[in-house]
Amino acid sequence: MDYILHVYCIVCLAKQKSCRQRWNIRPSEMSINTLNPIRAIVDGMKLTPNPEKPMIALSIGDPTVFGNLPTDDKVLQAMKDAIDSNKYNGYAPSVGYQKSREVVANFYSCPEAPLEAEDVLLTSGCSQAIDLAITVLCNPGDNILVPCPGFSLYKTLAVSLGIQVKLYTLLPEKSWEIDLQHMESLIDDRTTCLIVNNPSNPCGSVYSKEHLQNILSGEPCSPPLLCVLYLHDQVFPGCTYQSMASLSSDVPILACGGLAKRWLVPGWRLGWILIHDKNQIFGKEIRQGLVKLSQRILGACTIVQGAIESILNDTPQEFYHRTISFLESNSEICFSELSTVPGLTPVMPSGAMYLMVGIEMEHFPEFQNDVQFTERLVTEQSVFCLPATAFEYPNYFRIVVTVPEEMMVEACTRIREFCQRHYRTCSQDSNELDQ
Repeated sequence: MDYILHVYCIVCLAKQKSCRQRWNIRPSEMSINTLNPIRAIVDGMKLTPNPEKPMIALSIGDPTVFGNLPTDDKVLQAMKDAIDSNKYNGYAPSVGYQKSREVVANFYSCPEAPLEAEDVLLTSGCSQAIDLAITVLCNPGDNILVPCPGFSLYKTLAVSLGIQVKLYTLLPEKSWEIDLQHMESLIDDRTTCLIVNNPSNPCGSVYSKEHLQNILSGEPCSPPLLCVLYLHDQVFPGCTYQSMASLSSDVPILACGGLAKRWLVPGWRLGWILIHDKNQIFGKEIRQGLVKLSQRILGACTIVQGAIESILNDTPQEFYHRTISFLESNSEICFSELSTVPGLTPVMPSGAMYLMVGIEMEHFPEFQNDVQFTERLVTEQSVFCLPATAFEYPNYFRIVVTVPEEMMVEACTRIREFCQRHYRTCSQDSNELDQ
């Protein structure tokens, strides 16, 4: 018997070895094609801060990191009440509770762009909203138009699905308005979606009513719009936010937004898609497609859905005003300080929580590009700004203005010192070459 058992074991081991040799387990094409440009660049940078200076990270697009921008007490209480009610511990419909969808519809509805509960899908953050919107509109081989510079997620999602990304140019000299002629030149018969991000990440721009109307009145065969609004209403005094849906008479729009930035709770993961389709161009198919796609996962956090009515309706206006005032003040400090630094060209934002700074690379000959510039800035001054190559817009860097004011002032002082150390005039370059 022992002999038979021994032989059996040998045979089994041989079969297992043979199976292993036949296995050829490879990652899916989607996983291979998925790449986050920010992570690809940052992970490859040599980020060793100066040990004599505390690190100041101006790169993180999370307003909660430093603790100086808490959400409002009413928002926290809404969550506590939702938990204590014991009503929201189970599964919700994949598109969200009907009551919660109705609340969001009422909050964003206006006479020019009315919304009902059926026009709202609740999602796991604005990121999932963007994912669903791109996926429902596009097939492999189609193309979408994406702003440049623009948030890297659009390309990450599209390319993983076999969708081509065409970058249309934003103009820094015009406060990052869209180069409409360039944008229209990119449209062809496979263009299925135009993404407009307003207010903008990474630029902090807010488009005027006139500019939005010019976007909407472009080519007669313009594709549907995917409007990313997750910084909705984060607009500085003197500027006015205008939704594209309220201006559109015929162009169908999927508007993506969420709680993250306006209510300063990005970790709560509640977003939404608002369907604006006055002429039923999307029809039932797109709506049904969104519902089916939402069923791939079980939707947004139910506790937050239970709290959404109080969050939207009870948050005091003072909370919004206080947040906007802080962001505007920090933006003005940063812009004012860096405007006088030779070799830098900051662009004053009109909203959101970001500011873009141009680098006149010809005056910094030690560095080949913005990645090397920002890498050395960390090494020498312990200040980390995100190189705009991550947004496919080289020779700029992005600053997040949510840090405490004293840190913003200190960071600008260090950036000034760094630039003064490395700045060269054209005459200096010539003299050094002659020597």
